[in-house]
Amino acid sequence: MKNRIIISVSTVNGSKHFHLGMKAQKRVRYAVIATAAVSLLTLGSIFYLVNEVDFAKGKQEELERRSYTLNEELDALNQLKDDLEHDLDERESKLSSVSDRLGELENLLGVNANNHDPIESRLDVAAINSAVRVAVLESLPNGAPVKNARQSSQFGKRKHPVTGKIRLHAGLDFAVNIGTPIYAPADGVVETVRPSNKGSGNFIRLQHSFGITSSYSHLKKFAVRSGDFVDKGELIGYSGNSGLSSGPHLHYEIRFVGRPLNPRPFVDWSMDNFEHIFEKERKIKWVSLINKVEQRVSSQLQLSSQKVVTSLESSS
Repeated sequence: MKNRIIISVSTVNGSKHFHLGMKAQKRVRYAVIATAAVSLLTLGSIFYLVNEVDFAKGKQEELERRSYTLNEELDALNQLKDDLEHDLDERESKLSSVSDRLGELENLLGVNANNHDPIESRLDVAAINSAVRVAVLESLPNGAPVKNARQSSQFGKRKHPVTGKIRLHAGLDFAVNIGTPIYAPADGVVETVRPSNKGSGNFIRLQHSFGITSSYSHLKKFAVRSGDFVDKGELIGYSGNSGLSSGPHLHYEIRFVGRPLNPRPFVDWSMDNFEHIFEKERKIKWVSLINKVEQRVSSQLQLSSQKVVTSLESSS
């Protein structure tokens, strides 16, 4: 009886007793152990699944945040793309405008350009041609030395109004009142300032570039001294009636290596009719002169495509 277990169950109908032998006890123990094991396994599985659900939820939230961030970045990139496309359209429009204006400048400068050439090279050519013209017009006499004055006597042989002798009138006379301002027709240096009551009277000579000089006779007074450097348009003196003169006027001469040239083409010369002088004055080797100036200008400008881009960006 020691190895038996008696289980008593009492009801209103009485009590019943169940006897468990060794085999039955083993089965019960195995059943309890199996049940406990299954319960533990179930609890472990539930705990694992709960953790997995929490991890999945965390991953889902992280992915949602990442998705939101990526959407924001995508929106920013789309906005940047739109801005770049708009900026590109504006730049293309400006480049087109620059190309059109460059074409007008090329026509004005007489440059034979190919519109299919890179705009940088076309700008280089136009800039050099324009700079060459400016440099030439700053270096050589052009325009009248007095403003709004009538030309009273032209270059060439004539009877001298005082002596009556036929001789070369080596300059151009301007009918101006005494005290009319006289301006340098180009950059240069004052070679001579000579007061006199004879011949040319009070006299100034300017040295310009490439062997060309200009001179001014019959002045009233001087505004410069010998050795002064003057700029184009700078005041150098005042007209008068000094020396051998029949009346107030300015006698204006231009010489090349000492030989007199007709000043009239130089007086009529400007940026608007730059080639005018080449046909009117053939005593100067203009091709060689222009080539020299072009070489100087090209080396000074040192143009590059990067400078062109910078110029376009600064004008935008």
